[in-house]
Amino acid sequence: MTGSYCPAMQFLDLDRARHAKLETDPFPYFVVPGFIPAAARPALSRDFPRIDKVGSFPTTMFEMSPAFSDFIRELEGPAFRDVVAAKLQIDLAGRPTMVTVRGQSGARDGNIHADSSTKLVTVLIYLNESWEAPGGRLRLLRSSDSLDDMVAEVPPDAGTLLAFRVTPHSWHGHAPAFGPRRVVQLNWVTDQSVVRRERARHILSARVKRLLAFAKSPAAG
Repeated sequence: MTGSYCPAMQFLDLDRARHAKLETDPFPYFVVPGFIPAAARPALSRDFPRIDKVGSFPTTMFEMSPAFSDFIRELEGPAFRDVVAAKLQIDLAGRPTMVTVRGQSGARDGNIHADSSTKLVTVLIYLNESWEAPGGRLRLLRSSDSLDDMVAEVPPDAGTLLAFRVTPHSWHGHAPAFGPRRVVQLNWVTDQSVVRRERARHILSARVKRLLAFAKSPAAG
């Protein structure tokens, strides 16, 4: 159900993003609390894809509501792309996008890593209605050695955006968190082959997890 969703609703506060402070140490990034306006959050919270497993899933795997579809369309649109490109000083014209969602966090999530070089920019938008847990707060790091070697910590509060330019040293991670943790991730990538490969990988991974879950269920025995 989409409830009182209005097709004219705006999901992104681009002015807030334009005026956000760009940090450059140790890599270019910016954080925008309230990037998703308060009026838009209930529809997105209500219509967030139902995900009961850990992992990252392409939005193409879900039958999305009109509200969520419009949100993704706005996220992948040229207006937001131009704001991010100007802020991070990178040419994103003609670069393909890839959007994935996460709904659960588990023991293996949050390990320190830097994103693949096929990704140019990573955008994370958090859609948790509230966040009290000490874990699950993304830390931007100076090195790959310790979660304590951080320059910033971003709580996954409702409507918060984090965007950063992918570099060989754009290290990030978080302390373990268990249970629901809603994140939408947008990447601009080098070329369309990356999108095809990543979608295939995510779909295969999801199928394997379903088979393993079925094999462990009492009914399968």
